[in-house]
Amino acid sequence: MAHISVLVDEVIKYLSPRPGENFIDGTCGAAGHTEEILKEIGAEGKILCLDLDAESLRRAQVHFEKSEPEQLIFIEGNFADIEKIIQEGKIFPIDGILVDLGMSSEQLEESGRGFSFLKDEPLDMRYCLRQGLSAREIVNYWPQQEIEKILKEYGEERHAWRISQQIVSLRKAAPIRTTRELIGVVAQAVPAGYRYGRIHFATRTFQALRIAVNNELENLKKFLPQAVNILKSGGRLAVISFHSLEDRIVKNFFRQKARQEEIKILTKKPVLPTVEEIAKNPRSRSAKLRAIIKK
Repeated sequence: MAHISVLVDEVIKYLSPRPGENFIDGTCGAAGHTEEILKEIGAEGKILCLDLDAESLRRAQVHFEKSEPEQLIFIEGNFADIEKIIQEGKIFPIDGILVDLGMSSEQLEESGRGFSFLKDEPLDMRYCLRQGLSAREIVNYWPQQEIEKILKEYGEERHAWRISQQIVSLRKAAPIRTTRELIGVVAQAVPAGYRYGRIHFATRTFQALRIAVNNELENLKKFLPQAVNILKSGGRLAVISFHSLEDRIVKNFFRQKARQEEIKILTKKPVLPTVEEIAKNPRSRSAKLRAIIKK
């Protein structure tokens, strides 16, 4: 399944790109948003295309291979290091920044890294394969209390204690190496009724492990103040989040900066996908867009 970028019209509305302006796509991924911004900024503007996942960045480069627009600068890196990265990319001033915190369809379906509980793959979950920590290491070597903590905090999993106990109990017999094995462990741990709920019973466990492996929430907290710092006056920042933990961090940060009169919030409430968009792309249903303009 090809990746479909979410809230594209809304991103263009709130970032309001104009000819000759410079932008950063901090999570370039499949480059759907990048492509639309490029149409607006024309030949004189530039876009720094950043992604932590080397494979995703390679796909973006391939996507633009035929047109080879000189306005695009591709850098593999973490948006948590954005101030340092723009020095390398030599892109100034910054008129707008976008980060889409969701996973691409390719990451879920083709990466082979165990992001999806719908496929049987090695339990990895790293965006950047150069980093050491993987989901397999957490599941097989971390203490029960630490596993319970991340399931509670990052997955908001009500059965965190039961699942962490079951993981620690079963890994004594044999390591938990694959997504299918982990799903089996979770299935044994949770009550029968929980296995037939609205969302898959392993969703929160997978979310928690992925967040922990990639340090996602801390990276977001590091990124936001840097993003405001590097924007020029009148520059805009848009963030698309996909779960309540991310959205809460973004909302609280924006409110704090608005109180300090550094920014103006453009979205009083998060912008949600339309019914039509959700019908075309069900994965967009949990997306929330928040945007600000720097004073």
